[in-house]
Amino acid sequence: MKTCYTFYKRFRTCQTGGRGGAIVLKDKYLELLAKEYDSEEKVITELINLKAVQNLPKGTEHFVSDLHGEYQAFQHVLRNGSGKVREKISDLYKGILSEQELNEFATLIYYPEEKMQRIKNSFDRREDLELWYEVMIERMIKLISYASSKYTRSKLRKALPEPFVYIVEELLYKTEDFANKESYYNKIVQQLISLNQADQLLIGLSYTTQRLVVDHLHVVGDIYDRGPEPDKIMETLMDYHSLDIQWGNHDVLWIGAYAGSQVCLANIIRICARYNNLDIIEDMYGINLRPLMTLAEKYYDDNVPFRPKIQSGYQPSEDEIVQISKIHQAIAMIQFKLESPIIKRRPYFNMDERLLLEKVDYERQEITLEGTTYPLENTCFATIDPENPSRLLPEEQEVIDKLLFSVQHSEKLARHMKFLMKKGSLYLKYNGNLLIHGCIPIDEDGNMEEMKIENQTYAGRELLDQFEKFLRQAFANPNTIDDLATDMVWYLWTGEHSSLFGKRAMTTFERYFISDKTTHKEKKNPYYYLREDEEICRKILKEFDMNPDQGHIINGHTPVKEIEGENPIKANGKMVVIDGGFSKAYQPKTGIAGYTLLYNSYGMQLVAHQHFNSKEEVLRDGTDVLSVKRLVDKELERKKVMETNVGQEIQEDIDNLKQLLKDRYLK
Repeated sequence: MKTCYTFYKRFRTCQTGGRGGAIVLKDKYLELLAKEYDSEEKVITELINLKAVQNLPKGTEHFVSDLHGEYQAFQHVLRNGSGKVREKISDLYKGILSEQELNEFATLIYYPEEKMQRIKNSFDRREDLELWYEVMIERMIKLISYASSKYTRSKLRKALPEPFVYIVEELLYKTEDFANKESYYNKIVQQLISLNQADQLLIGLSYTTQRLVVDHLHVVGDIYDRGPEPDKIMETLMDYHSLDIQWGNHDVLWIGAYAGSQVCLANIIRICARYNNLDIIEDMYGINLRPLMTLAEKYYDDNVPFRPKIQSGYQPSEDEIVQISKIHQAIAMIQFKLESPIIKRRPYFNMDERLLLEKVDYERQEITLEGTTYPLENTCFATIDPENPSRLLPEEQEVIDKLLFSVQHSEKLARHMKFLMKKGSLYLKYNGNLLIHGCIPIDEDGNMEEMKIENQTYAGRELLDQFEKFLRQAFANPNTIDDLATDMVWYLWTGEHSSLFGKRAMTTFERYFISDKTTHKEKKNPYYYLREDEEICRKILKEFDMNPDQGHIINGHTPVKEIEGENPIKANGKMVVIDGGFSKAYQPKTGIAGYTLLYNSYGMQLVAHQHFNSKEEVLRDGTDVLSVKRLVDKELERKKVMETNVGQEIQEDIDNLKQLLKDRYLK
C-alpha cells in the first residue's frame, strides 16, 4: 500500500476540515487503492497478509540520547545494538563456541571490513582461509535466520545485501530433512569462495544482522555540540533504516541558526570555541570564520578563561590556543549584545534580569545582580559602548551577517537540518511511551506551568505544540530574522518555560566574569526533582492523552550521576533517564559513558556503557563496552505488532481494504 500511503495521510489530516471534503478525499483514496488492488483476490491476499503481520511480536526499539558529536562511541553502540547482537550470538552458540570465539564472531559483525582483513592476514594457507569462510558463512546464515524469526520474508529480503539476495534466501531456507540438495548448497558456498565473493557476502550479512536486531531507533535529543563529529552522526542517521528524533536544546540551536537566528549562530560558534571544535564549523560545514578571526585579532588578547577545553586527541599549539581564546571572546560579546534586543521586544519572555550588559558599571568593572554587587574579572569589553552596551559595532554586524549567509548557503548543513526537521519533533508518543529530551515545565506543586505568548496562555502539551509550531515556522522562513518565530527558537535554548532548557536562567555571563560561584548556579525547573514522584509522571502522561498504567516517560538532557548513586529508573519505573554521558566532558561526573534503552516484545531493559576507548581496542581484544542490563518493565504478555503505532497504521490499511472490498467487489 506504499503508493497510496501519502495520499491517505493527507486524507486523515484533512478530516477535521469538514465532513464533505473528507468524504471526497476518502472516495479519491479508494479510487487510487482500487488501481493498486484491482481484483478481489489481490485485496483478500493483502488483508490476510496485514492481519498476519499484526500478530507478529513487536520489533526491538533502541533509544539513545545526548550523543553530543561522539561519533565513534555512537557508531559502536549502533553496531552492537546495545548488546543485542552479542545476545543473539550467545543464544545460538553459547556452549558450542568458546568465549573467545563468541567475541571474535561478534567483533566480525560489528566491524566486518576491518576484522576480515585482520583474520585474512592471520592465515598462511589458502585452504585454511577457505575453511574459515565456509564456517563463517554457515554461522552467519544461522544467526540471520534466528535474528529474523519475528519478521516477514518480505521484510527480511529488504535487509539482505542486494547482490546476494537470491543466494542468501536459498541458504536460509535450506532444510536438513532431505539430502537431495546437499551438494547444491555446498556448491553455492564453494562458488562464492572460489569467485572471491566471500568477503563481500560476509560484510553484507554482518550489516544485515545489525539491521535485524533493531527494528527502530529513537534519538532522544542532542546530536550536536561538545563532541567533534556531529556531522558524521547525521550522515549515519540519514542512512539508517527506521528512526525518529526528539530535538534537544543543542539541536535547536543549529536549526535556529539555519533558520536565521543570529544569536543561535553566535551560541553555536561560542560552544565550538569552548570545546576546541571550530573545525566542525569551518571544515565540516564550510562556514568561513576568517572575518571573525580578523575581528578577534583586532580587539582581543589572550584570556585564560576563554581558552578551549582540551579533550583527548588533537592537541592544539600554544598559538592556536591563543587564537581560539580571542575568537571565543569576540563571539561571546556578539552573543550577549544580540540577546538584548530580543529580551526588550518580547516582554512576555520575562527575561529583563538577563540584560546584563546594561547592569555593568564599566568604570568600576562590577555588576549588581538582585541587589548584590560583584567585581568582574577577565573582562573583554573592548567593543562595548557604555552608553549603549548592546549596540553592535559595524564590524561586528558585518561579521555576523557574513557568518549567517555562510551558514544558510552550506549545502551539507542544509541537508542535515532538513533531515532534522523531517524526522524530528519536540516530543513523540510512540508505542505507549512519551519521548522528550528536556522536561515538561511544571511548578512546585506539579501543575503545568503557564506561559503567555501574544495574549494567549499555554501550558503542558499545548505549550510544547506552540514551541514546535514556531520552530517550524522559523525554519520555513529563513530570511526573516527578527520575527516572533525566530526569537522563540532562541527562547527554547534559554527561556525559563522552555521544555528544552528546563532552568530559570542561563548563567553563561556569570561563569565567564564572576568568581563567586553562587552566581553560576542555574536553578532547575521543579520537574527535575518531582519526576521522582510516580503520581507526577502519571499526571504528565495523562496530559499527553497516554495510559499512565502502561506508559513511561523516556527522558534525556540531564546526565545521570551514577558515580554518586543516582538511579536512572525513577518513579517506580514510570520515568527512565538515558543521558548517562556519551559526551567525554560529562564522564568524570557521571562515572559511565551513557545509557541506552531497549524495548522489545518482552519488555524494557536499560543498558549502561563504559567508556569507549577506540575501535582499534575492540578489534584487537574483542571486548565490548557494556555493563549490567537492568530490567525496567516486563510485559505480562508478549507484545504484538497490533499493539504498536505501526499496528494502528496497519489497522487503518485493513479498514480501508475492507471498505474497498465491500464497495467494489462484493456488490
